[in-house]
Order: sequence, then C-alpha cells, then structure tokens
Amino acid sequence: MGALRILIADDHEVARRGIRSLLETHSGWEICGEAKDGREAVELGGALKPDIFLLDIGMPNLNGLDAARQILAVNPDARILILTIHDSEQVVREVLSAGARGFLLKSDAGRDLLAAVEALQQRRTFFTPRVAQMMLEGYLRPQTDDLANQHVLTPREREVIQLVAEGKTTKEIASALNLSVKTAETHRTNLMRKLDLHSVADLTLYAVRNGIVQIY
Repeated sequence: MGALRILIADDHEVARRGIRSLLETHSGWEICGEAKDGREAVELGGALKPDIFLLDIGMPNLNGLDAARQILAVNPDARILILTIHDSEQVVREVLSAGARGFLLKSDAGRDLLAAVEALQQRRTFFTPRVAQMMLEGYLRPQTDDLANQHVLTPREREVIQLVAEGKTTKEIASALNLSVKTAETHRTNLMRKLDLHSVADLTLYAVRNGIVQIY
C-alpha cells in the first residue's frame, strides 16, 4: 500500500508549516501539496489526486467550505477535514452540509490532528467532543431563512459573492473566474435581485453573516 497523500490548504504560511510538521511525524503519510486559498486547493486536488484534504474555512478567493463542495462534485470519494477557529452551530451545520468527513478546531490541532487524519484514513468521521455532543443533543436545528437562501445560490454565484465581499472589482472578478467583465457584472446584478439586496455593502454583509467569508 502506498503512502497516504495529504493536501494542506491554509492562507497562513505559518499555519501550513505547523500542520505539515505535525503530519510529517507520522510514518506512511506524504504531504503532496500545499495551497494558499480554496481555488488553488481545488486546482491542486485535480492535478495531484490527494487522498485527504485539510482545508481551512477562512481562505481568500474561495473559502474552505465552497472548495470542499467543488472538490466533492468532481471526486465524491475525497475525504475532507475542515480546520477552523470557530465551532458555532452555524459553522458546524455548514461543514456537514458541505460534505466534509471531519471538523477540527485549530486550537485542538496539536492534540487531535493525527487522530483526525487517522480516522479519515480509515474512512471514519472525526468531530471534536463538543461538536459530537451538539449533534447528539439535536442542536443542529432547521436552517434559518438566510441559510436556506444559500442553497438557492449556484456554485458560481457563491464564488462571485465571496469575491465581491473581499473587495474585488468587477474586472478582477472576471479575471479570477475567466469570465467577461459583462458576465461578471450580470452575475452580481442577478445576485442582488435573487437575494433582494440593493448594494455591494448588502452583499458583503450577507456573505459575512452566512460564512461565505470570515472576518478576523
């Protein structure tokens, strides 16, 4: 059996180095690639075919949850571990909705990262005790109207709203998504109409409230 191939995606180089150093203590595991944002993780995933993806949620250009959705759309067998600094009920719900097999707080990585990857290697799930308790006690209540609205959005619209919220110009959005400027502008206009929002500021607030982008 070959080495377990792992891809790490985090926009902070120090975090990637720390994760890598922990994983490299385990024999039989290979770090096959590193990505600095969600879009690069999707691209490298297609090229390198890792067994396991470790994705930070709060990455620029494409967040970890939307990257997970895109990865799984192409490769349903991909095993994804989400890393985050937050364990709110909304974040947990979104992680599960995205199809990730595991959820780990960055503050617990030093203690639990190896166990989490081992669980995914054995095709099991991994959730921290607090998250498992939330699930057991039924705290994952039905989605709010805002969360329900997210599922009305197409993957392309989620990409556009993230880039708008990150302050990208229409030209920059068009370049990032390989669209014409006119098409990028049409996407933004359609988003406002669909969500009944009236400005870029409204789109940005929606993206923050719904975890499409994160503020630190």
